[in-house]
Amino acid sequence: MPTPNPASPTPLTSKPARRIADLPGPRGLPFLGNALEFRSPTLHLALEAWAVQYGPYYQLRAAGRRILVLSDHQVVASVLRNRPAAFSRTARLREIGQEMGLQPGLFSAEGEDWMRQRRMVMAGFDPGHVRAYYPALLTVAQRLIKRWTDAALRQETIVLQSDLMRYTVDTIAGLAFGAEVDTLGSDGDVIQQHLDKVFPALFRRITAPIPLWRLFPSRADRALARSMVEVNKAVDGFIAQARSRMQAEPQRHTQPHNLLEAMLAAADRPDSGLSDAQVAGNVMTMLLAGEDTTANTIAWMIYLLWTHPQALDRARTEVRTKVQDCQQPTMEEVAGLEFIEACIHETMRLKPVGPQLPLQANADVLVGDVQVPRGTIVINLLRRDSVREDLVPQASRFEPERWMQSDNPAKRSSTPFGAGPRICPGRYLAMLEMKIAMTALLGPFDIEFVGTADGQPPKERLSFAMMPVGLQMRLRNSMQSVSPTL
Repeated sequence: MPTPNPASPTPLTSKPARRIADLPGPRGLPFLGNALEFRSPTLHLALEAWAVQYGPYYQLRAAGRRILVLSDHQVVASVLRNRPAAFSRTARLREIGQEMGLQPGLFSAEGEDWMRQRRMVMAGFDPGHVRAYYPALLTVAQRLIKRWTDAALRQETIVLQSDLMRYTVDTIAGLAFGAEVDTLGSDGDVIQQHLDKVFPALFRRITAPIPLWRLFPSRADRALARSMVEVNKAVDGFIAQARSRMQAEPQRHTQPHNLLEAMLAAADRPDSGLSDAQVAGNVMTMLLAGEDTTANTIAWMIYLLWTHPQALDRARTEVRTKVQDCQQPTMEEVAGLEFIEACIHETMRLKPVGPQLPLQANADVLVGDVQVPRGTIVINLLRRDSVREDLVPQASRFEPERWMQSDNPAKRSSTPFGAGPRICPGRYLAMLEMKIAMTALLGPFDIEFVGTADGQPPKERLSFAMMPVGLQMRLRNSMQSVSPTL
């Protein structure tokens, strides 16, 4: 029996320890086991369905290895709290990411390297710095309003996720890097079109049983390589521009104007142990994570509000009542949008962009009552318990009001930003960005339609992040004026 590591999750049961091989699970195919399931864009739905069938602990088999799947939120929380000591990102994620040309940043860093980078990144997300970045957020929101105003005047159908990803890329570029990347004002070859290739390719390669791209690179593989060159070139440009500004204005070392300058200032401290390459890794992380996760959450929220008219009416009324100028909302006005914030939390409970989190055990550990050998992949299901009717009343319903109550059972099981030491450092900024986007939508516009071309509910597709498929939107200008100068 493995000896429990001191950093292992605290056992939540007094039962004798079990082996992963003792757990139930789907049979799979001879030799391959369940490996082919990992190629599916609905893998997360299969994992959640198996949790219903086999319980909160079950096993999968792939490439001759046994994988542990957890859905009990208390056990999952114990695993997340025991990072980075007992659990880390998978070795395969790091291997594939580096092969693709992704610089290692906070997302994939481990051990001492992670701790050094964490301090650097958190320095950039300090609330005081975020307040200083706020005008950059509003500039991008005004571009979004202009884009949607033009679409409404022309009675055009908006491809919702495309526009929202442009919004998030522009926000991250301006807010985090002090760079003007106006993808909202252009339909040409923009960085967002290169970024869109990265996460899907990373997901495909991580889950591929055979690395065919190494032997027979396809047209998509060659396009990805070109996109990685363009993205890395853009990242190097952001850093060079920031270095130039900081050299010309030394006061930016103590009073940075954006996240990148704050990270560079932290990296320049004599005891930081950090280089520009690690700064570049975190620039890339922010571009990728900031684009996909925030944009997908906003898209899901708009759809859920559209399909729940009472909630939509309350959200619209809150924005138009509490915000005097939807193109220039103050931080205080945005902070006061309590129902909008509740809608965000409820959207992340029902439609989390990260419904699962695969980790790897760093040592022999005990998870609940299950022995987990070193190197074992542990897939943590982050949504399963938050939509269980026995844990959350009316769990399948979109009820934002639950997040405005002091006693909300969903708070105990919903962890969209993760938990423990590696909880998402940008969660406050993401919430602010989403609330500003909803202000830009619900203040100047009335929604005429949100849905798919075939009228069916949008399907969930897992491509590293979980996204809605095919959402479209039509708007009309409301009675509130939109500045003709935008």
